[in-house]
Amino acid sequence: MTLHDFIRAMPKVELHVHLQGSTRPETLLKLAQRNNIPLPSDTVEGIREWYTFRDFPHFVEIYGIICRCIQSPDDIELLGREFLEGQAAQNIRYTELTYTPPRYLPFDEQLDALNRARAWGETALGVTMNYIVDIPRECEVEVGNLIADWAISGMGKGVIALGLGGPEVDNPPEKYPEAYAKIKAAGLISIPHAGETVGPESIRSALKFADAVRLGHGVRCLEDPALVEELRQRQIPLEVCPTSNVCLKVVDTLENHPLPRLLEAGLYVTLNSDDPPMFNTTLTEEYMRCADTFGFDTARIEQFVMDALRVTILPADRKAQLANAYQAEFADLRTRYL
Repeated sequence: MTLHDFIRAMPKVELHVHLQGSTRPETLLKLAQRNNIPLPSDTVEGIREWYTFRDFPHFVEIYGIICRCIQSPDDIELLGREFLEGQAAQNIRYTELTYTPPRYLPFDEQLDALNRARAWGETALGVTMNYIVDIPRECEVEVGNLIADWAISGMGKGVIALGLGGPEVDNPPEKYPEAYAKIKAAGLISIPHAGETVGPESIRSALKFADAVRLGHGVRCLEDPALVEELRQRQIPLEVCPTSNVCLKVVDTLENHPLPRLLEAGLYVTLNSDDPPMFNTTLTEEYMRCADTFGFDTARIEQFVMDALRVTILPADRKAQLANAYQAEFADLRTRYL
């Protein structure tokens, strides 16, 4: 068994992946044909070529068309099912999925659709997911408040946190004070993106104004040693997405990614795929690329997985059950690998 075989076979957890950003070319074609939305191509190969990352405006264009193709709860259920098929193929047993709800559909219908997909995934595939309902941070304050209300309404029905995604520049968490006051009063946690395209000040805002328990990305913390020390002491988990960072020019190459320096600084690091088909990656490939580039061994790879599992927003008994199962599987894999 090679290291790549080990990575393919191992059980996984994913904390930072977007539903709309995980839409496969095949799925997008189905949705477009169902809803009569024109696409740049009417073949899977053509859509896959169109998906190939060029620059951020092109990425936004694709994301916008995907969102326009989602017209009904049935579309959301299809996205959820095909997402879980992709996760199951990688042995990702549990996912905390970032979901940006369209505002033209009742949220209870959206959530019901996601939960139908989840129930099917549990029965048919043996995988499951919960949801981080996401405020797109360029939206109006009133929309942010609405999404916070929606997230609160989904507590106990799969919604585990409020997210904050999209362009960081000029859109700090303090733009949405009422939304954060609402979720705090309701006991819903916050998992915002921060420290990706904006530096340490974005992370400080996420900690101070959003009470972040985890950080989407967070890689630019290294620009501020005092912030690094705070994150290290508090062990705030970072949801690191290496290929995404390269594509979006946070770093120029994977070889220059700060992942090794984050680990050397004693920070709590997890690996994730973000928007996998948009960046021509998967979670499995993130592990393999990082192992090859940075020389990670099986022990380091296993620690990434178990660290991700430890900071999931799951009940303690379920987390312990998963941890025991994962540890047993890793013990067997190590025997076969070594």
